[in-house]
Amino acid sequence: MTDPTARPAAEAATDAAAEPDGETASPPVNEANKIAELVEALARESADYKDKHLRTLAEMENLRRRTEREVAESRIYAIASFARDTLAVADNMARALPALDAALRDNADANVTALLDGVALTERELSKVLEKHGVRKFEPQGQKFDPNLHQAMYEVSDPALPAGTVAQVVQAGYMIGERVLRPALVAVAKGGPKAEAAEQPANDNAGTAEQDSQDVD
Repeated sequence: MTDPTARPAAEAATDAAAEPDGETASPPVNEANKIAELVEALARESADYKDKHLRTLAEMENLRRRTEREVAESRIYAIASFARDTLAVADNMARALPALDAALRDNADANVTALLDGVALTERELSKVLEKHGVRKFEPQGQKFDPNLHQAMYEVSDPALPAGTVAQVVQAGYMIGERVLRPALVAVAKGGPKAEAAEQPANDNAGTAEQDSQDVD
């Protein structure tokens, strides 16, 4: 015979198993807050480490580029002092050849001619060696005077040239890389009648403009 209380007891047991335990079903509110705070702290720490990593990479890249630039510049400009001292030799050799006129060279004997040819060859080879190491000669004849490249020695009156133009190169200049090794010594044209003639139309225009202004009034 079936016990009338057995079914309700089984159902009660099933209901009890189906209902979650109040203490284990979900963590307390304060525990959830701690977990959220921990996750947020870890996210901030991760972002901080990422930022430091990126900054370190950028600094290393800047250091690499700066080192490469310094190495390249040291290769170019390391001989600047030596090249500057060598320019005096190049100047003397360049001045020696034009000092002998054509008649003297034509009447010179074989030994003197060979000596002069040797000096000319040496001067050309010296120029080639300087150019090989980045030292370039420049003679700004007819160019606009540039105080960054030229050193004015005196002025000359030459109406054929605009004022501020290099009229004569007293001594050639030299560049090493992108820097001035020695500025060119030059004579600068004053201009003269040509510059004055250029000012005359401006005065005439000013007078015309003044007359037009009076007419309008």
